[in-house]
Amino acid sequence: MWVGELQLTPSDVLPFLFKVYKKNSSIHFNIHNGEEKIELEPPKIVDDSIHLSFPYFNSKLVCVFNKTNCISGYWHNLDKGENYKIPFSAHPSIKRRFSHINKQTSVLNINGKWEVEFGFNSNNPYPAIGVFSQKKKSNHVTGTFLTETGDYRFLEGKTTKDSLFLSCFDGAHAFLFKAVITKNNTLVGRFFSGTHWQNEWKGGKNDEFKLTGPDELSYLIDGGDLSFNLKRLDGTLYSYPKNIAKNKVIIIQIMGTWCPNCLDETLFYKTLYDKYHDRGLEIISVAYEVGKNHDEYVKRVNKLKNKLDLNFTFLIGGQAKKELASTHFQALNQIISFPTSIFIDKKGDIVQIHTGFNGPGTGTYYSDYKRKTIMMLEYLLAQ
Repeated sequence: MWVGELQLTPSDVLPFLFKVYKKNSSIHFNIHNGEEKIELEPPKIVDDSIHLSFPYFNSKLVCVFNKTNCISGYWHNLDKGENYKIPFSAHPSIKRRFSHINKQTSVLNINGKWEVEFGFNSNNPYPAIGVFSQKKKSNHVTGTFLTETGDYRFLEGKTTKDSLFLSCFDGAHAFLFKAVITKNNTLVGRFFSGTHWQNEWKGGKNDEFKLTGPDELSYLIDGGDLSFNLKRLDGTLYSYPKNIAKNKVIIIQIMGTWCPNCLDETLFYKTLYDKYHDRGLEIISVAYEVGKNHDEYVKRVNKLKNKLDLNFTFLIGGQAKKELASTHFQALNQIISFPTSIFIDKKGDIVQIHTGFNGPGTGTYYSDYKRKTIMMLEYLLAQ
């Protein structure tokens, strides 16, 4: 086991854990975020450096082993440009992340549900739910934040007597959360997303707090007629609803391969497609991508399609902009999130529009959504 560190600012370090092991004469690198494990691509030697690419996202760790048995280099997120590089170092350790923060006999316990507001001093605040798991007398914390457009995935960290520290590193996200507890039991802190974004946040315990429902944010405009003409991966034109056979239940997934929430949703949809396709389920994934041109978009989608063995119908929407997606889906009031999914019955009527995706890091929120979606599909396919 190793502890890696991304140097976000001169004084702020994002720690994460990874395992290096040998199997079948090959060296493997496996990043851990709570329950999540991410197997990196096989290491490549380029000049004097080791390149460790992430399996789904356009980023990599570039590093060298030092004489002191440590690693140094940088994380390069190519989706954010050729110059988006964050200094990276690592050393062998069996300790948890944030082990550099002094352990104390008395620790803050944040187990439970929290009503959270990000950007509370800005012009664009937004609500969230913090869901955290922490055993009594333990300083180890796991959990995530749910927002109205998706979750912040698998967070892991620790508490001290008066502070909270959480982090996640998955190749697309480099998240660091810090907070202190005030006298009125409010967490007040700062959220770092890589080196390009920071935001204030605060939260208080509230078991009753709810976000706007994901089926309420995007909706069908009165008299709206869902139709679009977009290119398949081979460049041929696909027209909806012309190219759809009758008596099919359709999920139209508006997504991007750069988006971790979209990946979580795609993995769930693969299980649905494999189980229900023979009974009449079709999935149309419309991809809005990071890149310079159509060929780059296609390359990225094909990588995901082949890696996950997906048999969905994939279409290219264009550049990763919600405004562009909204012009293609003018029957809806707006597209406010990647992903957004449109569920359509055998008659061609829209029965649900689901904004965002709260994935496996959200625990019961995720399992409840899966159960309800499966029940809905079973009902629609039986009609």
